[in-house]
Amino acid sequence: MTQLILASTSPFRQALLNKLGLSFITAAPEVDETPLTGETAPQLVERLARAKAQALAARYPDRWIIGSDQVCVLAGNITGKPHTEDNARAQLRAASGNAITFYTGLALHCAAYNRTLSLVEPFKVHFRPLSEAEIDAYVSREQPLQCAGSFKSEGLGITLFERLEGRDPNTLVGLPLIALCALLREVGIDPLTAQ
Repeated sequence: MTQLILASTSPFRQALLNKLGLSFITAAPEVDETPLTGETAPQLVERLARAKAQALAARYPDRWIIGSDQVCVLAGNITGKPHTEDNARAQLRAASGNAITFYTGLALHCAAYNRTLSLVEPFKVHFRPLSEAEIDAYVSREQPLQCAGSFKSEGLGITLFERLEGRDPNTLVGLPLIALCALLREVGIDPLTAQ
């Protein structure tokens, strides 16, 4: 059985990876997530996904390590996790009637093979116009304080949207499974036949 390492302690990413039925463990990578000067959102998330996967290579040199990182961009600005209810409300006000583009960096690394594969998966969320009462109710009910964009698409966040645009809705939760399956197959791990 191929054991994978998920370089994340996110319960959301763990739940997504569980869908594939593969054996894996999680470990927290220690990575400075500060953007570099002049770095675009896609460049940032790909660099951080690779850094997270490679950060665990010394501990797990013979395992394939999955790294992932995500940011959202609204009106040309990178928007992070809100951390407070006031910030969440402000983010949702800015998103109301607009579109947010999510960029999720994905990397697969194995030190024993001296190989790293990576990509960036975009996904666009079109918000319907939201009233202050809807924003207040949503933030109060779902508490999306640790979620980029201030919503949980797997929960009540779906009520905020007009439409979604992208190839894999799992991307919104932080782990694009279609792309991950392609990378795994490229290194000889087929989720359908792996035991």
